[in-house]
Amino acid sequence: MLEVTVESAQQFFAEAFAPWLHGLNVTIEEIGPERAVLRMPFGEHLCREGGMICGQALMSLADTAMVFAMIGASGRLRPMTTVGQSTAMMKAIMDADVIAEARVVRLGRTLAFGEIFLRPDGADDPAVHATSTVALLPEK
Repeated sequence: MLEVTVESAQQFFAEAFAPWLHGLNVTIEEIGPERAVLRMPFGEHLCREGGMICGQALMSLADTAMVFAMIGASGRLRPMTTVGQSTAMMKAIMDADVIAEARVVRLGRTLAFGEIFLRPDGADDPAVHATSTVALLPEK
C-alpha cells in the first residue's frame, strides 16, 4: 500500500487532474483516513460580477476535495469517478481563500459517500455544503 502524504497527493493532483483545474491553484493542506483539507487561494479570475467567488469554482473545489478524502480513507491512489454531487450555497465567499474540508461518510466496495464543507479562510461557519457519491472503479 502506498503511503498517502500531502506531498504525494499534491503530485497526483499536478499529474492526473485536468489542466483547466490547475487554474484554481488548489493545494492539499491535510490528507488522512478521517478527512482531507484543501485550500483554493482567492483570485479575481474565480469571481463573478460583484466580487463573489463563482459557484462553478466552489463546486469544482468540493469535488476535488472529495477525491482526496476518498484517497485518504482508502489509503491509496485509486480510480474513481463522481456520479453525483449536491451543493448548497449558503453564503457568498468574497475576498478570501476557500478552505474545503471533506470526509468520507461510507466507503463501500463500489460506491462511496461523502460530505464537504467550504468556508472562507478565518471563518468557522461553512458557506457551502455538498454531498457526494463516488463510484470506485476496478483497479487494473
